[in-house]
Amino acid sequence: MSQPNKLVVIWTNGDREVAIRMAFMYTLNSKLKEWWNEVFLVVWGPSAKLLAEDTALQEYIVKMKTAGVELLACKACADSYGVSEVLGTMGINVKYTGQVLTDFLKDEDTRVITV
Repeated sequence: MSQPNKLVVIWTNGDREVAIRMAFMYTLNSKLKEWWNEVFLVVWGPSAKLLAEDTALQEYIVKMKTAGVELLACKACADSYGVSEVLGTMGINVKYTGQVLTDFLKDEDTRVITV
């Protein structure tokens, strides 16, 4: 049996320090250091509002995108905060993610962590 090759980080926390010191740091390094073949960051809930308002976090998102991290955001959440367009201009794929998360959870080749 092969080892999982895909990491999905679900970032739901509205705390800036949690974003920088855990969610973003681990996500970026996972891709740069090739700990995982595929790396996804999913922006969900209060994190969408925080990201739309924080330019330092937005700069970190650019680094992740450049490194090859796949960026997704929950459309329902982003819409509820009025930030869907802002996230989209950052190159984040804003879409309904309930089924997407379900598929990740059911995939034996994927590990999901929530922050």
